[in-house]
Amino acid sequence: MLRTKHLILSAVLLITILLAACGGGGAQQIPTATPQAAAPTEAPVKTEAPKPTEAPKPTEPVMESKVMLPEVAAADYADSIVSAGSSTVFPLSEAVAVAWEGEGGGSVTIDSIGTGGGFERFCVAGETDIANASRKIKDSEAESCKAINREPTAFRVGTDAIALVVSSENDFLTDITKDELALVFSTATNWSDVRPEWPAEPIQRFSPGADSGTFDYFVEAVMNPKYVVDADADKGKGEEALLNSSGTQFSEDDNVLVQGVEGSPYAISYFGFAYYNENKDLLKAVSIDGIAPSEQTAEDNSYPLSRPLFIYSDPAILQSKPQVAAFINYYLTNVNDFIGDVGYFPASVAALDEAKQTWLDAVGQ
Repeated sequence: MLRTKHLILSAVLLITILLAACGGGGAQQIPTATPQAAAPTEAPVKTEAPKPTEAPKPTEPVMESKVMLPEVAAADYADSIVSAGSSTVFPLSEAVAVAWEGEGGGSVTIDSIGTGGGFERFCVAGETDIANASRKIKDSEAESCKAINREPTAFRVGTDAIALVVSSENDFLTDITKDELALVFSTATNWSDVRPEWPAEPIQRFSPGADSGTFDYFVEAVMNPKYVVDADADKGKGEEALLNSSGTQFSEDDNVLVQGVEGSPYAISYFGFAYYNENKDLLKAVSIDGIAPSEQTAEDNSYPLSRPLFIYSDPAILQSKPQVAAFINYYLTNVNDFIGDVGYFPASVAALDEAKQTWLDAVGQ
């Protein structure tokens, strides 16, 4: 029995020795390397096939002036010039006059008294050299000119859009039809009389005075289409409707109109675009029949209240007073350098060329 135990122990010892020789003291775990994340590969840069060179699109030809006036030096004309008329044309004429005087030309007096007042001083009193006008001369005014041997001659200098304005505090009026506008400036008492959804608040009306070309144009463009059905029987009814509108405040001073409108959300007025442009932080322009005033809508007459601007003189004046001829030449040559800053829009090249040709004819060239 003892011999058997010894044999077993010997066998175990021999196996142990053999295992040590083969495995180095037991089976060892072979460390396995942690697999590294593969470095991201950059997305291939897409290269677009070169596009074929496109032929330039044809552009509208720019119409260039075909009529050139002789150059004038303002400093060669020291004598003074007197003009009066439209409050609308006033800021444009003033800008040109300032430049003229800055280049050494004689003084230019400009009185802002309305188109009608300007024609009265030019055609009746005969005391001015130039009449500023925001409309064409009336037949009766032209007859007055002829009575004192003056031939009223028009020079187109620009385009205006009459701005219909309300206070910036007005939150209900953004667009109006011409027919509604005629009601606003005639028989309507409250805004709700025009549209039921508008406030039941009194309309506070401010309008240029009857001597203003802006007043005349507004009557012709807005009031007459509603109140003049028969040109003979209803003559003057559009103007009467406006003049008789309750509580309307009239003024030849556009600044008075601006101050009146900015003070109330229920006030409304109309005047030259330049005055709106100067006060657009206080006022809001209202579109008419869905069209807002702009250079394009004024020139193509799609804006319902766009109109031409003029200065008037007389060939005899231009020939007897060289300073007046030179100033009008300077005006027509340089007007487009000032008109945008003033807030109006240039006349078309064709219209300005016509004015230049009129000047050449008037001075005999």
